[in-house]
Parts: sequence; C-alpha cells; structure tokens
Amino acid sequence: MTMARKRILLIGLGRWGVNHLRILKSMPVELFVGDLDERRINSVGLSDDHRSTDPRTLFSQIDAAVIVTPASAHFETCRELLEMRKDVFVEKPISLVSAEAKELTKLAERAGLILQVGHIFRFDPASLWLRDAIAQGRFGRIKILRARFTGLKRPRSDTGVTFADSIHFIDLFNFFLGNTPRRIHAVMDDFLGRGMDDESLVVLEYDRGDGSAIRATVEAGYHAPGKVREVMIMGDESSAVCDYNVAQYKIKIFENRHIADGSSIEASEGAVNQLEFPPEEPLRAELAAFIDSIERRSPPLVDGWAGFEAIRVVEAALESARTGAWIEIAEADR
Repeated sequence: MTMARKRILLIGLGRWGVNHLRILKSMPVELFVGDLDERRINSVGLSDDHRSTDPRTLFSQIDAAVIVTPASAHFETCRELLEMRKDVFVEKPISLVSAEAKELTKLAERAGLILQVGHIFRFDPASLWLRDAIAQGRFGRIKILRARFTGLKRPRSDTGVTFADSIHFIDLFNFFLGNTPRRIHAVMDDFLGRGMDDESLVVLEYDRGDGSAIRATVEAGYHAPGKVREVMIMGDESSAVCDYNVAQYKIKIFENRHIADGSSIEASEGAVNQLEFPPEEPLRAELAAFIDSIERRSPPLVDGWAGFEAIRVVEAALESARTGAWIEIAEADR
C-alpha cells in the first residue's frame, strides 16, 4: 500500500526560505507555501489553493509545517501549529527565550508530535563522523574544541551574531560531547551600533566527568574577510580540522602529540590524513530526516530539548558578556 504524500506547509521565503523551497519542491510531498510578501508568493509556481500571503489560512489543510521566519516569530507560530496537532520543523533558534523553547518541547511531547529544530550542522556527514570518532576515543583524551563562524556579510536584523551564528557550533559541540557546558564566559562587541552583538567570542567549559573540564571556544562575527566555517578538535593522541566550506574533503586528521622526554616535552608531528565524504547537501538531509520522522513517528536527531539547551547556552553567554563574569549552567529541570 502506497503511503499518501504528507502535506507540508513552508512558512517564509526569505534568504534561507528559498533554499527550503527548492528542496521541498523536489521531495515526495504535497507542498503549500505561505509568505507575507505577495511578490514572493506569486513566484513559487503553485496553484492558488496551495499558497497564501496569510499562512494561517492553510494550517487546517496540512500535516506539518516548516517554519523559516524571523526568529521573533518562531514561538507563537510553533505554538499555534502544535496546538492544532501539526508536526513542526522550525529553523534555529527554536525561540529567543529558553522558557519558551521548553514550553514548546513539552507541548509537543504531551501531544505526541514531532518537533525538529534546524541545527543543520548535525546533518553534515563530517559532523556525524567526528561525533563517533570522539565517542570511540579516536583522538584520545579531548583537550580543546575550537570553532570559527566568521565572514563579512549582511547581519540579521532579528538577532545578534551569537544567536544567529555562534549557536550553530554551540549546538554542534553539545552534540559531539553529549552534554551541555557547565559554565560559560563570553565577550561581545556591537561595532555596527545596532544594539546587538556583531562580534562574539564564547568560552564553554564541559564537565569531563572526573572533575576536570574540556574547554571549547566559538568565535563568530560579521567583519573578518573571507568565509570561515571551521571546527578543530585537539586530543592527546591526534587532532582534526573540519572545513565545512569544502564539499568532499572536509576533515584532515593530524597524528600530532606531545611526548614527555625526561624533563622536557617534545612535539611530535605525525602523518596527515585527509578524509573524503559524499557531497551531500545538509539541508536536504535535514528535511528528508524530518519527513521520515513524521512518517515513521520516530524521534528527530535534533529535538526540542536540543534547541532548548542551545538557547540556554546563548542566554548564559549574553549574561556573561553583560556582567563580565563566568555564568554557571545548572542541570535543566525538564
């Protein structure tokens, strides 16, 4: 028996929404589209009954929605859809307030609904390899994680760069280590005078479980030349650099380590190995995973709790930047 195609509503056709549109059009779904801009709506190539400048008029006709609106609208839109018992994919951040993220997640859980958050870097094959390699001890004892998400670009108008970009690698580090950091320190700047951060350096301290910590840093900003999307993992046996701008050969493994030699420590540089990955578009994998989750009723790789934890870290980073202090993150009450 052939399963009926899921009726999916895409809400938002902005800079990122058009990429969702391109991919959803190629998938086996019945697509609906909503956007406040009439010009955008008229360009999608769908019949009148499958598009609207008032997305809410389409809510009753669909099985699930993909929300790609400004972050300030995520909470209300998600809540309305979940209360109508619709499955939801919402771009990151799930909300701008962790308490709202928790409310949405608990609402989805009570109703048995799928709530997936768009933390796209988890769906890159290189990220999945790195997570598994860390868990298997490929790098030995992890010492440092480091990430940069920088480049000259137009800033988002709804959030600062920590919420817009740093959150990508904050979530990725949570994914790699299977945990939320125990404390945060951050420095931020508002060079553009918008009342929001446009340069951000966040230091995350993850509990190793033996009283010691893994230190991670995430740098993000709108000013540096070029486009950098890079993660480094440094262990006592080997290290890795992952360049997310590269299509296939994303990861380089460096068999580098320090070796104690009597009273001195020598730096041993070993082989460098480059890993190849299939050229898969993470957004396509992410949306395919959402459709699979709603068809199978299986938990998503990035559920509402993952979105909630990422926001908690960003909130702590913003508080640290304001006060200049380390901010402790207690275990969340779920």
